Amino acid sequence: MPFMFRQLREDIDSVFKRDPAARSTWEVLTCYPGLHAVWIHRLAHWFWTHGLLWLGRFTSHLGRWLTGIEIHPGAKVGRRVFIDHGMGLVVGETAEIGDDCTIYQGVTLGGTSLYRGTKRHPTLGKGVVVSAGAKVLGGFMVGDGAKVGSNAVVLKEVPPGATVVGIPGRIVEESAKKKDKAEKEQSLFAAYGVVPDQEDPYAKTLQSLVEHAKELEQTVAALTEKMRRLEQAAERSTSEQLRAIK
Repeated sequence: MPFMFRQLREDIDSVFKRDPAARSTWEVLTCYPGLHAVWIHRLAHWFWTHGLLWLGRFTSHLGRWLTGIEIHPGAKVGRRVFIDHGMGLVVGETAEIGDDCTIYQGVTLGGTSLYRGTKRHPTLGKGVVVSAGAKVLGGFMVGDGAKVGSNAVVLKEVPPGATVVGIPGRIVEESAKKKDKAEKEQSLFAAYGVVPDQEDPYAKTLQSLVEHAKELEQTVAALTEKMRRLEQAAERSTSEQLRAIK
């Protein structure tokens, strides 16, 4: 019992830490469907792991009806997991969600295989943020502290601390590259996976191509101007020679 109450207190505290809209404990207890979904899932998962499979599925179904959040009773959900808004969230049977993860509405932790008994759904490490509408599909690992941007479609493993955006998902930032900076200052929670000053390598490449094209255009314009001047000088020289002959 003490452990259960400690878990409930942790869940409530995690809401206050990650949602500035939370104003009171009573509000969090009564008005946060993501919190209710996690609690209902714990009951459904207990039924599932103790062989009461139908009861686990039925409890999960009731949770989906009450909260709009569908978590298969076979999925593993860690501590202090915060589901913000959550409507339309789907978590598959073999999915695993690590401690301190944050998941927003419309997310799918789905599988791409039809074979039973295999790892079909993704595993989220500790502190992962999965933003609204993102689809993480397959039995791979999303490393600790990774961030998945809104509406991204992730189809392969994500290293720890990376930020993934786009369709298909591509890495735009890795915390390993900023290790020294991270050791000096505490990293802030990234709501919706949005990271300040993050740079997309594809956008940087396109920008460099645009700048290179501008440089080439300027070079061509300069050469054209020089050719025009040389032609004018040649015409003047020819005219002077003709006058001298006459």
